[in-house]
Amino acid sequence: MSDLRKIIIDGKEVEVEGAMTLIQACEQAGIEVPRFCYHERLSIAGNCRMCLVEVVGGPPKPAASCAMQVKDLRPGKDGEPPVVKTNSPMVKKAREGVMEFLLINHPLDCPICDQGGECDLQDQAMAYGVDFSRYREPKRAVDDLNLGPLVETHMTRCISCTRCVRFTTEVAGITQMGQTGRGEDAEITSYLGETLDSELQGNIIDLCPVGALVSKPYAFTARPWELTKTESIDVMDALGSNIRVDVKGREVMRMLPRNHDGVNEEWLSDKSRFVWDGLRRQRLDKPYIRENGKLRPASWVEALAKVGEATKGKKIAGLVGDLAPVEAAFALKQLMESRGGHVECRTDGAKLPAGNRSAYAGTARIEDIDSAESIVLIGTNPRAEAPVLNARIRKAWLRGADVSLVGPAADLTYDYTHLGTDRGALPKLKEGREDTVVVIGQGALREADGAAVLAAVMKAVGDGKLLVLHMAAGRVGAMDVGAVTDGGLEAAIDGAEVIWNLGADEVDVAEGPFVIYQGSHGDRGAHRADVILPAAAWTEENGLFVNTEGRPQLAFRAGFPPGEAKENWAILRAASAQMEGEAQPWDSLAQLRQALVAEVPHLSGVDAVPENEWTPLDEGTLGEADFVTAIKDHYLTNPIARASQVMAELSANAKARREAPMAAE
Repeated sequence: MSDLRKIIIDGKEVEVEGAMTLIQACEQAGIEVPRFCYHERLSIAGNCRMCLVEVVGGPPKPAASCAMQVKDLRPGKDGEPPVVKTNSPMVKKAREGVMEFLLINHPLDCPICDQGGECDLQDQAMAYGVDFSRYREPKRAVDDLNLGPLVETHMTRCISCTRCVRFTTEVAGITQMGQTGRGEDAEITSYLGETLDSELQGNIIDLCPVGALVSKPYAFTARPWELTKTESIDVMDALGSNIRVDVKGREVMRMLPRNHDGVNEEWLSDKSRFVWDGLRRQRLDKPYIRENGKLRPASWVEALAKVGEATKGKKIAGLVGDLAPVEAAFALKQLMESRGGHVECRTDGAKLPAGNRSAYAGTARIEDIDSAESIVLIGTNPRAEAPVLNARIRKAWLRGADVSLVGPAADLTYDYTHLGTDRGALPKLKEGREDTVVVIGQGALREADGAAVLAAVMKAVGDGKLLVLHMAAGRVGAMDVGAVTDGGLEAAIDGAEVIWNLGADEVDVAEGPFVIYQGSHGDRGAHRADVILPAAAWTEENGLFVNTEGRPQLAFRAGFPPGEAKENWAILRAASAQMEGEAQPWDSLAQLRQALVAEVPHLSGVDAVPENEWTPLDEGTLGEADFVTAIKDHYLTNPIARASQVMAELSANAKARREAPMAAE
């Protein structure tokens, strides 16, 4: 039942829900109200008092608009709608007073503060404050906290908005931060000086309206106005979080989340936010050829000639890596199949059925989790595999949804019913409420009976909602273009004399075949290669990625690849001209995309989730083993992460935390 109320804000009559707060009603009317503590995704604290407005006919004092609901307003004496003013002399004086109090203890260190230029306190002091302070007493100072390697603290700047406390408690699900003391002695602190144990802690940097919490790896390296900002997509997991890549010169300086309610809301995992230093290290910037067991630098002409010579009359196969954009997977498939070879993207052995989109991309949207009454997790640990999705499940749990888990028990930041660890728990899935979202992870699909597990789960889900949680950003897109071979990885490389490895660093290629490695980092794949073709990383080329729910999204180029490295599609196009058979017919990315969309039409619907026709699988024989977690180390899952010093430190810290003694011995 909607409860619409009329209300007059600054002379403008609007109709809003009675349950809305005044600050939300003002936003709907297009009127800006300043705020520090209020945030639409966190609980209401009402403690900064910056959002004061005047309620005509109410008490003779300003009211906090974030904490008062529209339905609490009284109509006028003749029944006319309540009147709210956001720009009256009373409001102006109140805001100036609040701002003066906030600045009493705030240090005057804007020139050395990393928040300078994008600081809410600066902006609002300018817009709503006064140009003079009457305070002459010494300012108080507070000791800084050590929250770990990601968040740097300058707690003297803190204005006690408590956004960080509310985020870590409500969204991230950890209890290490809080506020102690009263009045002038009030300060935000961490419990017993603990560092933060969360995969989402970097979000408190974005939430902090002042410079009290800033990014430690980014500190003192750039100013916001020096950066070129590019909207893109994150590839560290398969969620497809929307990000903004900030570049200074040729180097990526930071990555920030963009708001997208259907995917990541406005959160970003720490791995995605801080992995940018891995884009600078271990990079392949020139072609290499292996001679007498050692790699030597070569020119592109030489390297491509070697590729042509090595593939002549040979049986070839292609492997699509986890970070490959759809265009590269499509071009590799065309190249391999036109030369009589095979191509495979399921390099981890996942038993995903080709051509059945309801089985490999599922039928649920990520936002279906918000309204689900029941959520079932099978063979997955979403906290490690997709931390932002895990926060969404936690939000549903806080709202009252039941969560069940089949697989190894883990700390997921919320309570769940543990149905069991093995295949025997799958028949129990049908029990429960109607509105259920089933999330199946790669841990359930990589085993020998993965296809049977998927069939059993699809049978239990019926016409419900299934979300297949992938971990490789390029996997769904590669499945869409059909970069698969009947029989999986073994069948694809069986008898192959030449293997074209497109960034598949998680695969160990046995001795024997000639290996052409095309990738951005000197990781596992490059060590095994006979020819190395240096390629752009995902921030250095335009690319299409399809996320875990099947939503195509565009990643735009933010910078340029180092040295002589080239874009992935261009390398494949150039190599095709040196190999036997016809060269690939496209000379630009636009032409390649036209060919791609002609073959896979739904990829033209950028940011739209196609409806997948429900096609159950034939049942196989289930094994009896326990499900295993698909991820060994959350922070080191791909070559970019393994090249990052920050990720190495986070991985070491997580390991030390797991091995710490539980009690004083």
